[in-house]
Amino acid sequence: MSSPKGRGGDWTPPLHANPPQGRGTSDEGRSRLEGGPEARSQQSEPLLEVRDLTVHHGQLRALDRVSLRVFPGEVYAIIGANGAGKSTLLRTIAGLHRPTDGAILYDGKDMTKIRPERRATGGIVMVPEGRRLFGSLTVEENLKVGATYARKGPWTIERVYEIFAWMKDRRTQRTAQLSGGEQQAVAIGRALVANPRVLLLDELSLGLAPVIVQRIYAMLPQILSTGLTVLLVEQDVSQALRVASHIQCLLEGHTTLEGRPSEVTAEQVEAAYFGLSQAAAEGSEALWHGSTPSSRAS
Repeated sequence: MSSPKGRGGDWTPPLHANPPQGRGTSDEGRSRLEGGPEARSQQSEPLLEVRDLTVHHGQLRALDRVSLRVFPGEVYAIIGANGAGKSTLLRTIAGLHRPTDGAILYDGKDMTKIRPERRATGGIVMVPEGRRLFGSLTVEENLKVGATYARKGPWTIERVYEIFAWMKDRRTQRTAQLSGGEQQAVAIGRALVANPRVLLLDELSLGLAPVIVQRIYAMLPQILSTGLTVLLVEQDVSQALRVASHIQCLLEGHTTLEGRPSEVTAEQVEAAYFGLSQAAAEGSEALWHGSTPSSRAS
């Protein structure tokens, strides 16, 4: 059996690990999540909610009745293998795919039929897979693109230069000349200067050396300190478990596991990731005492 991407054959996620204080949530998120999973739903309303989302690519059903609820200040990680539907989910939330059925709610408002640019100016901003920078433009020009229709908030180009110290000295360099890790940093900065409330991160680690991935994720606490909520897609399961306050595993467009990293076992994650249905079903029941994403969204 192969292991999830980003780890060798001896890959094993932590068993009931207790993450250090402050990991996976902003200050706002930590205060809302005290008391466990039940408190998560009792103390606040979700900032972003997906209800029974179904998405087709032609005749292919990419997502089948997927639901999730992301609360303010959380780092919510979607994990799964290639073709699981992770990027399709993020792109649909951003408005780049039209769902066949289901609803997307943002701050209590139905956004399902809202155009992508209005979602972005409303506070849902995406760092796409592959970065999608303008290679002929400089670093600073790419950041200015993100700031064109920015909401009011703490993030400015100068603030981005503060957390990515190398960037200011190379702000006149074309992004096509940057390394993959540097381009990913610019893509994150471009999203931040739009001052999002929900930051969608699609496959940050894709194609990058592990040491570069670690450096990028090391910036996450500074990003969260401004009150951002993060929904990220990640194939590197160990990385997702380290940074997330909540995880959800997709397999062929279906949810196979959901819960907090401290409450899942290696066996449950492996079963959900690879589709070992009996163990995955037992794991889901254990996590939420019979609750599923769909039932919690109702």
